[in-house]
Amino acid sequence: MDIPVAWSVVLIVTALWNLLIWPRFWQRIAADPRSRDADGRATRFLTVHSVLITVSLALALAVGVLGVLTLF
Repeated sequence: MDIPVAWSVVLIVTALWNLLIWPRFWQRIAADPRSRDADGRATRFLTVHSVLITVSLALALAVGVLGVLTLF
């Protein structure tokens, strides 16, 4: 794949940013009282945010790999 180095760097920085931010967001979501009901079961709030975070981290990994591969 042949793209300018600047775009490869943008992809890598974007991946690193997402890999840094989403785990911190997960910590706040997991500690939020809306994440569990009175019986301790996961609520839709936790489930939806878990899916969003998982997809975002998967995309971050894909973008990061793409950024690294396009450097060579």
